[in-house]
Amino acid sequence: MSNPPASSSSSRVTFAYLTHRNLGTVKKLNSVLFPIKYSDKFYQDIIAPEVEDFCQLIYYNDVPVGNICCRLENKDLYLMTMGVLAPYRSKQLGSQALKRVIKAAASHSKPKIRRIYLHVQISNTDAKRFYERHGFKEVGIKDGYYKKIMPRDAWILERIIESDDKQDQEKPQL
Repeated sequence: MSNPPASSSSSRVTFAYLTHRNLGTVKKLNSVLFPIKYSDKFYQDIIAPEVEDFCQLIYYNDVPVGNICCRLENKDLYLMTMGVLAPYRSKQLGSQALKRVIKAAASHSKPKIRRIYLHVQISNTDAKRFYERHGFKEVGIKDGYYKKIMPRDAWILERIIESDDKQDQEKPQL
C-alpha cells in the first residue's frame, strides 16, 4: 500500500502513511527525537493497515521532519510517540499532525474511539502544555513509567473524543 503524501492546509506541510518503505526514516527520526530505543515489534505494529490514519510521517518542504504514531486499544487510541525535529518546531507541524489524528479518531467507527490518551515525562512541561492546548487533560501520574530515563514518572493525559469533534474543525487562516 503506497500512498502519496496528503497535503495539509499549508502547501509546505504534507503527511504520509507509514509503510515498510519509509520505516527506516521513522527509525532514524525516532533515534534523534526520543531517548528510548523502540523494538522491532513497535515498528511492525505502526505499519499495520488498521492504524494507517493514526501513524504518519510529517514532511516540511518534502523533507521528513517528524512523525506521529498511535495504537488502538479497544475503544481507546494510545498516542505512543509524536515528535518534530527541533529546527522545525513552532511551525504548527505537531499541531497539524495531532489535529489530523483527532479528526481521524472522531470519524473512526469500528471501533468507535472514545478517547485518546498518552504519557508525558513529568519534566517535559512544554509537551504537557502543548497537549493541554489541544484539549487534553491530566488524569493522573504513573509512577515509574519510564525504566531507563529520569525522571521515571509520567503524567497521563487524555482527551475525550466526540464523534463530530467540533473543537478541531479547521479554522480559516486570516
